[in-house]
Amino acid sequence: MNATQSLTARTGNFFHRYANPGRFLRLGARLQPWLTWPALALSAAGIVWGLFFSPADWQQGDSVRIMYVHVPAAWLASSGYMALAVCSLLSLVWRHPLADLAAVEIGPVGAAVTAVCLATGSLWGKPMWGAWWVWDARLTSVLVLFFLYLGHIALIRAFDEPQRGYRAAAILGLAGAIDLPIIKFSVQWWNTLHQPDSITLTGAPTMSLAMLWPLLVCTLGFTLGFAAIVVARLRAAVMESRVRAALASRRGRSNMPENDMPESGAPGRVDLDGAMA
Repeated sequence: MNATQSLTARTGNFFHRYANPGRFLRLGARLQPWLTWPALALSAAGIVWGLFFSPADWQQGDSVRIMYVHVPAAWLASSGYMALAVCSLLSLVWRHPLADLAAVEIGPVGAAVTAVCLATGSLWGKPMWGAWWVWDARLTSVLVLFFLYLGHIALIRAFDEPQRGYRAAAILGLAGAIDLPIIKFSVQWWNTLHQPDSITLTGAPTMSLAMLWPLLVCTLGFTLGFAAIVVARLRAAVMESRVRAALASRRGRSNMPENDMPESGAPGRVDLDGAMA
């Protein structure tokens, strides 16, 4: 028991090193250009490479080119929810002060890429399967993931007291993570129309390298873009929270009786770095 408590404490201390809003804002400001510009360059290069210079598939023809958007979106749909679940764990177990704000900002971005995944999958499925939508195990589990994102977005904003919304949404975030292995292994567990994974950690890729390289470039570019958007949104949320805390503090001072006001001299300083600590 003591060993478990010690491990939990050490883990909490590690994460709380980056919990200070001022420290996060400085780190985010340094990271932002290193995420944004490579994301734009790699995404543009990968899309142009995939759409115009990669070969067509021998069986699917040019319709296979939609994978250069669909596959990165599918990867980000699952990995984005995994990040949301990690934030939920940090919130519930270690009360990390930035985890709840991060979950708030990840939700809309994850929902957007999941919608892109579903839309591009539908466009790809029409010429291949003859239908815009089939209740395939992989498609259905990704649709459930989309609804989990929407549920998290709604639940975290459903309470007048923000902390109650954070706690409820964190529980949903952790419970919904059970859908991620279902998405991953649905093709192996059930007989589905969806093709097996072309890239695995345990075997060689089953696609041509001329198609694999632009796909990897697109995936890396989209991933950096996802991270850049989340970091930008989180920086804005932290600054908004600090401004609100400062305004609330000033309003509280202006409403204080004269006898309770500080003595004459320099006006009271609002500690914005500690506003969310």
